Amino acid sequence: MWSLASMTGFKFDSGGLITSPGLGLFSIPHWLNANLEQALEGIAKMGYKEIECFGPYTFSTEKAKAGWAPAAQQLGLKNTGFFSKNAVEFASLAKSLGLSIPAMHTDMDTLLNNFGPLADAANSLGAHYVVLPAIPDEYRKNSEDYKKTAGLFNNIGEKARKAGIKFGYHNHGYGLQKNNDRMPLDIIFEETDPALVFFEMDLFWTVAGGADPVELLTKHKGRYKMMHIKDMKELKRFSGDGNDASQWFPLFPNMCSAGEGVLPHAKILKTASENGMDHFFVEQDLVTSPEIALKKSVDFLKQLK
Repeated sequence: MWSLASMTGFKFDSGGLITSPGLGLFSIPHWLNANLEQALEGIAKMGYKEIECFGPYTFSTEKAKAGWAPAAQQLGLKNTGFFSKNAVEFASLAKSLGLSIPAMHTDMDTLLNNFGPLADAANSLGAHYVVLPAIPDEYRKNSEDYKKTAGLFNNIGEKARKAGIKFGYHNHGYGLQKNNDRMPLDIIFEETDPALVFFEMDLFWTVAGGADPVELLTKHKGRYKMMHIKDMKELKRFSGDGNDASQWFPLFPNMCSAGEGVLPHAKILKTASENGMDHFFVEQDLVTSPEIALKKSVDFLKQLK
């Protein structure tokens, strides 16, 4: 059982740990919708060096766009992806502000059915990774579904390799509870090719799901290449198995700026760095007062030694 006690008493070696802190742009969709240039300039001035995009994009499948539409309407968002710019224009703007774009989130249907335009956009951005942020419900109902999904991941990873990019999977809170000492996430790791399928750990949802982030990082050395960094006001888990949104939303108020909560980032991020992690993105979903909250997070990351 994961516990805070297992993370105490750790000290860093000298030298900065995270030299290029990043930001997942889903932290600031309203700011981006209001004024793209101002938003990107704002996060660059805070000290962020990398950004991670989220879809849907103009080239995303119609199924993906339709699936996102209710959430966009509820959140009051008009644009996502490149916010009325194309990939080249978006990349040029980011570069002018000193921001690189190593990763972009997408969706399962676009990965399966419209990979060519996605890969073209990734290459235009200079993105090394196209990342699936969540496995749709119909692909994870049972162990057999997870095995089939792992097969799809291998196929996507092969397409990515041929296109000169890489495929990654970002975990949510499901698939982390053990049954007979085995998690559904274990199936994904065991059934996928390490040369084709990489991982992005969401720190908050990993802990909320009951898994030990340090254990995962050391067990799967070299496979986790990215991380979403969040903090928890209190150590809390899902009310059930984490499989549905009704369990996720009650935990959103428990998110806080990195370094202001109870998660032992020092031990976790050091372990991540030693085991192959390349990119560290703050993600504070739909954060209020981003100019304050996100500045706190990046300042915390920059002082880690």
